[in-house]
Amino acid sequence: MRRIILLTGFIVFRVLTASAQHPYKVGVGVRLNYGYGLSLKYNMTQKKSVEGIVYTRWRGINITGLYEIHAPAFKTAGWRWYYGIGGHIGVWRDGPRYGNPWFDGPGSYTVLGADGILGLEYTFREIPLNLSVDWKPAINLIGYQGLWLDDVAVTARFAIK
Repeated sequence: MRRIILLTGFIVFRVLTASAQHPYKVGVGVRLNYGYGLSLKYNMTQKKSVEGIVYTRWRGINITGLYEIHAPAFKTAGWRWYYGIGGHIGVWRDGPRYGNPWFDGPGSYTVLGADGILGLEYTFREIPLNLSVDWKPAINLIGYQGLWLDDVAVTARFAIK
């Protein structure tokens, strides 16, 4: 009886995962770059998505929202490249211990700016996992002004279909 239940469960699981639409609908995961972050990505269609990113940097926090366009990559199932635009707001407190070369000195900084993104992602069919690598340049328009070109990250997301 136990084997029948396990076999039935396995068959149902395979049928559901095989018939599920690819790519995923929602992805939730971690973003690793010069800091740690969280990523929430919602695919509105196969070609359009929105992504929210919250990450830490220089004893502060940055919140980014992006609108992304996707296209198939390598003519292989599961691979997509994407590009997009968005904006961010960030708050940092810099001090002598956590100093960075871009700020003028110790103090608090609040910025508002624009972001771009260019990336490549792969979604596994066998397991609910999406991996991506991207470059996200940003320009601060209000507050501490500057251009940041150093945001290259790897993201691992739990893919919910």
